[in-house]
Amino acid sequence: MEAGLLTKHSQTPVEWIRSTPILVIGLLAVIVPVMIHVGQESWSTEQGAHGPIVLATGLWLLSREWGAARAIARPGSWLVGGVLLAVLLPLYLFARVTSIVEIEGATMYAIVLTTAYLLWGAATIRVVWFPLFYLAFMFPPPDTLFAMLTQPLKIAISQWAVGILHAAGYPIAGSGVSIQIGQYDMLVAAACAGLNSMISLTALGLFYIYIRHSANWRYMLFLVACILPVAIVANLVRVIILLLVTYHFGEAAGQGFIHEAAGLTMFMSALLGIFLIDSLAAPIRDRLAARGAA
Repeated sequence: MEAGLLTKHSQTPVEWIRSTPILVIGLLAVIVPVMIHVGQESWSTEQGAHGPIVLATGLWLLSREWGAARAIARPGSWLVGGVLLAVLLPLYLFARVTSIVEIEGATMYAIVLTTAYLLWGAATIRVVWFPLFYLAFMFPPPDTLFAMLTQPLKIAISQWAVGILHAAGYPIAGSGVSIQIGQYDMLVAAACAGLNSMISLTALGLFYIYIRHSANWRYMLFLVACILPVAIVANLVRVIILLLVTYHFGEAAGQGFIHEAAGLTMFMSALLGIFLIDSLAAPIRDRLAARGAA
């Protein structure tokens, strides 16, 4: 009996938490309300529609690589983890009170990662770094940051579309994101330019690249660098299609079913573009693989 009591009282804080329901209850109390809010506010929009896909595929990736990670698991520093939680928990409570979904998602995920560090250590986190990084795409980015990063692209895509259609003989002019074609005035919003799907395309592109070429990190970087140009070209084609539909068939046609169909077509075309580049770049892949082996 005494030996049993001694073993129980000699447990470290991490071991004690791991051996009690407190960890599961605490994590569920943090995770569940945030995921419900994220689902309502982000996953129901075009910008965040990829969230459920990222969650499902990210958990699958994590389970696939967990065996190798668990073999080297060692509890992390209780001091480091405690300091991180002391900072993150007040931020989490602030986000819950203010209902700022972007901060809620970020702080909740940071708390989960900190808990994983406490239980299994930094070496385990490094082994499963990609699934953990990939899962972060299920949370919405800060609107201000997203707008700041995409505004130059939105203006550039609008100007390129005007230039291409003007060269083709259409009566079109534009200033910034405002375009006049024939009798119609159009404002190219982020959704019309397809920029809301940029995050979805990046996430799914990364998933494909990692599954296919995780052993060749140099080639992975090459394909990752191709995602943005492919997305920009696909978004440009979408804007041109919408402008042509509006000019020939009227504003109602441009903002109706064709608007949504153009968005889906653009997204699928961009994904197929990444697959095509991967297929055509086989010589580059082989050369980089040979360099890595050397």
